[in-house]
Formats: sequence, structure tokens, C-alpha cells
Amino acid sequence: MQPFASAEVAAKFNAYPPHVRPKLLALREFILNTASTAEGAGEIEESLKWGEPAYSTRNKSGSTVRIDWKKKEPNQYAMYFNCQTNLVETFRSLFPDDFKFEGNRALVFGLEDKIPKDSLAMCVVSSLTYHLKKRNAAGPK
Repeated sequence: MQPFASAEVAAKFNAYPPHVRPKLLALREFILNTASTAEGAGEIEESLKWGEPAYSTRNKSGSTVRIDWKKKEPNQYAMYFNCQTNLVETFRSLFPDDFKFEGNRALVFGLEDKIPKDSLAMCVVSSLTYHLKKRNAAGPK
């Protein structure tokens, strides 16, 4: 497991209930590993945003990915994306049967779900390179 960037982030993971902590730690590791192979994403910064573990690109090539578990939905956890983007809408059209979606902001996982890793990797890479792709699509200035 990769070390935590800050004591604050480590404390957040330690505060999760024991039944969900391994799931979120696995999702964290998945994001960090996927980011390390995402062309253009560069170095990832781990922090808390809105009290949730957040993963953003230092080079501003992408949109932040957050993960969390909420007491009000104890049997699920989620990966959140910026709702001002078309990311979740795109994921819904590409992977309609792979995920449960929450509006235009999240992929929701049940504690017993088997996560479709190939599809999820594409979602993470798409988010972490979102601005890079938009800049490239705009063409040279």
C-alpha cells in the first residue's frame, strides 16, 4: 500500500468503519495505480475535499476524483466526479450495465459488488486527463 500524503487523509481512512475501510483503501490504491499509468496525468495529489479523500493532478490535466462512504447509506460507497463535467454522463453511455450511477456525479458500489476494474480504470483515466483532452480537442492556438 502506498503511504498517505498527509496525516489528515490517513485519519479519514482510519475513521471509516472496519467493514468498509478495506474497500475504500482498495479503491484508493486502484486510483493511485491507475493514475501512474495514465498518459498526461502526471503526479497525483492526495488531499481531503469536502471532507472526502480526493485525488487531483498537480499539472491540472484532469478533474478531481473523490471517494467516500456515508453513514446514511451504510452498505455502499462511491467514487465521485465533478458534476460540472460530462464525465458521469459519458460513463453511463459507455458502461450502462457496469455501474450504479448517482445523478451526474458518482459511481456507486455495494459492499458486496465485484468492481469492473477495466471499465473503472477508463473512468479514472478519463477524469484525470479531462482538461488535457479538452485542450487537445480545441487544437493549437
